[in-house]
Amino acid sequence: MDTLKIILTGATGMVGEGVLMECLENPNISEILSVSRKPSGKKHAKLKEYIVSDFLNIDMNDENLKGFDAVFFCAGISSIGMSEEEYIKTTYDVTLHFAKVVLHQNPNMVFNYVSGAHTDSTESGKMMWARVKGKTENALKKLGLKAAYNLRPGFMKPVEGQENVKWFFKPFIWLFPIFLPSKSLTLHEVGRAMINAVQKGYPTSTLEIKDIKNLAV
Repeated sequence: MDTLKIILTGATGMVGEGVLMECLENPNISEILSVSRKPSGKKHAKLKEYIVSDFLNIDMNDENLKGFDAVFFCAGISSIGMSEEEYIKTTYDVTLHFAKVVLHQNPNMVFNYVSGAHTDSTESGKMMWARVKGKTENALKKLGLKAAYNLRPGFMKPVEGQENVKWFFKPFIWLFPIFLPSKSLTLHEVGRAMINAVQKGYPTSTLEIKDIKNLAV
């Protein structure tokens, strides 16, 4: 089985850092380009970093993003305190622009997008963040990518040694997998599921928690 060259976003956040750590140790990954607004602080023979101040300003012909098999899009921001217009810009606009750029440079691109549990595919529900995430998911599926997988994880247990874990989150880390196992994943599982989605495929493009667990095996 050929190894993969991937682009990863969000390496300075909890989800992106955990997925990055899985990819660094996974033999199915040969090269990782971390695209981020600031350095991840990690050093590894597989890892290269591309610092971008504004994702919306990335040029369609950016050669730095050429020669890759897949994107693991883990960047994201909480909608708390944001207007819908602001959240659309930081979530929908940024993700779609990035997807269009990498597709332009890599016609056989697979795009794995970390969405969220309870995302609203109808784009018409009461929760603003869920509507915007649903709008983003739907648009990615229409871009013409080789495949677009929308992962909808619930609680995600960090990888041991992670640095980007919020202090208020730490006391609850051990509780969720015990008391809510059906709503919990590890970031190792999320990372492995992304890798397997590229190499093996999956019957559905929307991956709920049970799908992510199945694909991670």
